[in-house]
Amino acid sequence: MRPERLNPLFVDAQSLDGVGPKLRKPLEKLGLTRVRDFVYHLPDRFIQRRTVTRLDEANIGEQVIIALTPVEHRASSGRGPFRVLTQDSEGDVCTLIYFGRASYTAKKLLPLGETRWIAGKLDQYGDMLQIVHPDHVEAESTALMGRLNEPVYPLAEGLTQPRMAALVMQAMGHAPELPEWIEPALIERMKWPTWRDALELAHRDTHPVARDRLAYDELLANSLALMLVKSANRARRGQPLNGDGHLRDRISLPFPLTGAQKRSIGEIEGDLAQESPMLRLLQGDVGAGKTVVALEAMLIAVEAGAQAAMLAPTEILARQHYETLRKLAASSGVAIALLTGRDKGKARESILMGLMDGSIQIVVGTHAIFQDAVGYRNLGLVVIDEQHRFGVGQRLMLAQKGKVTPHCLAMTATPIPRTLTLAQYGEMDVSRLDEMPPGRQPIDTRVIAQERLADVVAGIERHLATGQQAYWVCPMVRENENEDLAAAEARYAILKEHFGEAVVLVHGQMKPEAKDAAMERFVLGEAKLLVATTVIEVGVDVPNATLMVIEQAERFGLAQLHQLRGRVGRGSEKSICLLLRGEQLSETGRQRLALMRETQDGFRLAEEDLRLRGGGELLGTRQSGDTPFRVASLEQIQRLLPIAHDDARLLIERDGGLDLSRGQAARLLLYLFERDWGVQMLRGG
Repeated sequence: MRPERLNPLFVDAQSLDGVGPKLRKPLEKLGLTRVRDFVYHLPDRFIQRRTVTRLDEANIGEQVIIALTPVEHRASSGRGPFRVLTQDSEGDVCTLIYFGRASYTAKKLLPLGETRWIAGKLDQYGDMLQIVHPDHVEAESTALMGRLNEPVYPLAEGLTQPRMAALVMQAMGHAPELPEWIEPALIERMKWPTWRDALELAHRDTHPVARDRLAYDELLANSLALMLVKSANRARRGQPLNGDGHLRDRISLPFPLTGAQKRSIGEIEGDLAQESPMLRLLQGDVGAGKTVVALEAMLIAVEAGAQAAMLAPTEILARQHYETLRKLAASSGVAIALLTGRDKGKARESILMGLMDGSIQIVVGTHAIFQDAVGYRNLGLVVIDEQHRFGVGQRLMLAQKGKVTPHCLAMTATPIPRTLTLAQYGEMDVSRLDEMPPGRQPIDTRVIAQERLADVVAGIERHLATGQQAYWVCPMVRENENEDLAAAEARYAILKEHFGEAVVLVHGQMKPEAKDAAMERFVLGEAKLLVATTVIEVGVDVPNATLMVIEQAERFGLAQLHQLRGRVGRGSEKSICLLLRGEQLSETGRQRLALMRETQDGFRLAEEDLRLRGGGELLGTRQSGDTPFRVASLEQIQRLLPIAHDDARLLIERDGGLDLSRGQAARLLLYLFERDWGVQMLRGG
């Protein structure tokens, strides 16, 4: 239960003055639903202004505060701007320019002959000085003295900077003083302010020390929660699983195991033999053979007399895994079943009975495999595919299905830089599949200008005529009038005119049944061209699909481009990936596309992606989901996470965990950053 002293921070945003139904929507777009969210809604930058007494004291392009007297109002015909001619104390002229609706209030704000204090950017047009849309107009200079260094907050449509600043100020009034959770020597060494002072400074000025302190708090909360999970897991009683190899010896693999697969299987086998439950992450590049490693692990569990369950994030992926495992393990005699939410009636009852009496040794499925109605005779191992789709809480629910805590192997096909692996999976031991199985053909990757779209469509027509299939990926669902981005729905409509019923559409906003039906048509080969957003990034395995088109590829991160490219090259035929680039290509975008042509090593691309986006540069379409952090930037994660990891370990191993004074403060920190699942891992937490 959340400590009472934090409750003022977790009240609804509507408790703040001025937040009603109209503002709620734009605030929700920014993730601002509670008071705490405003406290951590930090400025992107600051406008630094200088007070000048005369226009000739200021530089062109400088942000200034100056006293000016309006001498003439000039309205334009049609949609032209409204101009207010003003003079400084020496009689020098500056024109204030207003467009649109602001024109209506300009007369009232700037009455002729009455001096006003103006804050804005001084520009020059021809020989004339001007300020376009002054930021502030006040009758008294004192009203602007607090705006010499003004924060600029991220906004959504319907919000203004003054409104956001006022809401943040209100929210800060709810922020209590909190005890210190950081190790004292570290506070001293880093010269960090207290938590509340750091918040005040971060909203008031460009203050890297305060920003670092707040980022560190978030990283420490995450590290501590993951470490508590790991510590609690080790204290649990599991069951040692020692396989004798009799089932593994029966399976015949289509290719020899790579060195990385053998190494990972050895690490997993060592973990399974221990009484404390395994908690291991298997990181494998696209096509590196994670499924084979998972099968070997599950067969060890079955050899030891236990059952294994494999959890997939989607029904399509669950079915694919089921078919793959069934083929690979056909000669072993192991009973494998598929259980999804779609299974009803007698078929479902038969599977549930088989799990209860142990006649089903391996089950593959979606969330359905950990529902209350599903029981196991002896669940010894849980394999979770695409771990980033499941929270710690979901994994713990499945872990409760065993008589004792089952071993857990999590897998991800998303190559993650080493720093972020610690951030996202710090509670796990990590195995890496960094070699590709022999015989995998490289994917021919080409960069093509968007204006050659007609040639690309003609190329797809020739490609489909050979009986093969193709993907077309767009960076968004619908056109946004403010951005020139390809949209899946618009592209689908155009391609459907050309290819008819051979085209299907899949995106995340579709109803699950419609999405599954479209995917099934493509998997079965009934549809030849799949137009999609990034929902196909993970897990779709159609060997006959050998052409991938990614529209406006410069908008995606490297790791995401690599994942999308990995949907092809899964069969024996040569595969091609076409990266369509827009006209406006930044240097970073150019580097990304060049790297995609140069290498197919996902781990290298993940590290390069982090380097290219370091220091807070956010390009691409899906940056917010790249890390579990809202406050800490990528640069801060790289610099501060190792320190936070060490501090969390000190707290648990030397400073009495959450029981002594620093630990009690750290408990507040876990609730503050909603990592309280770490607290729940402790008995009585």
